[in-house]
Amino acid sequence: MVLYLKYMKLAHFWTTKQDKAQCQLCNHYCLIPDGKTGICAVRKNVDGQLFSLVYGKVIAANIDPIEKKPLFHFLPGSLSFSLATVGCNFRCQHCQNGDISQLAEKTFSDNFIPGKETKPEEVIFQAKESGCGSIAYTYTEPTIFAEFALDCMKLAKKAGLKNVWVSNGYTSKEAWPEILPYLDAINVDLKFFTNENYLKICGAKLQPVLDNLILLKENKIHLEVTTLIIPGYNDTDQELLSIAEFIKNNLGVDTPWHVSRFFPQYKLADLNPTEEDLIFKAISIGKEAGLHYVYGGNVMDETLENTYCSQCGNLVIERKGYQIKRLDKNGICSVCQTQIPLILTEIQF
Repeated sequence: MVLYLKYMKLAHFWTTKQDKAQCQLCNHYCLIPDGKTGICAVRKNVDGQLFSLVYGKVIAANIDPIEKKPLFHFLPGSLSFSLATVGCNFRCQHCQNGDISQLAEKTFSDNFIPGKETKPEEVIFQAKESGCGSIAYTYTEPTIFAEFALDCMKLAKKAGLKNVWVSNGYTSKEAWPEILPYLDAINVDLKFFTNENYLKICGAKLQPVLDNLILLKENKIHLEVTTLIIPGYNDTDQELLSIAEFIKNNLGVDTPWHVSRFFPQYKLADLNPTEEDLIFKAISIGKEAGLHYVYGGNVMDETLENTYCSQCGNLVIERKGYQIKRLDKNGICSVCQTQIPLILTEIQF
């Protein structure tokens, strides 16, 4: 146990229940016996107290275009300083970052916590020095390193930087009140629209994700949604329509929906890639359901990532890879004068 002390920080969001430490950071609400970790493998009960094992242990740090998150309607064309620790509260069989998100459970048994020791002040300095407009907590699930993320987010606000999460949407209702005041934008994966597949593929439940999407919208956090379309799991017309209708009815027609092509990886390496025609179909389903902004990802046709005016169809943002060309006039269509729902400054249109 002593070997952990150098890396541990007393966790937020927990209580004592049934002689165990109950984590209240995500919707698993893990009951953790002494000496054990929760599902994420990075929060440990030590002598009746819950500790974060990854505070300041940055496993990945990069300067990314904000469009890579993907966020297409938030500070378009800007850079985001992106970071993560190891660990995740999901066990997605198709995880594209499984080498770090699922690394914790493989290494912590040997009393080794991977990552570079980094102070929140260093994160802010690096973000400012690199010309980033925001800090993105991404690659793995930011919820599981919330103590470190929050300390960074508070300093970022003071420094004039925006805070962005790329999340699976499983944060608990107890944690949101502390996080929301510092959160500016979030992309949430809505992976499936059946509880069966959430349990089977991710080891989680659908309803908490849906509840959190509504909560984020109600709290006026800039929200974009991503669905990776996996053959045989979430590619039926009915499931895609159900997702589109949920977004329309609960999050609003202007909420961007990113439908992305799956490529075999991790534990689903034996599947075939998603056919590109399916991405076109998903976009069509989303638009026919009434969504104004549906984008296709991981496809050859780059026009599927362009932003068009929802009223007249005029091209307002052209995207080629991560290079963008702004054709709007400060968020307004140059042809019909319709306001495009973009966050460009402190004012949200």
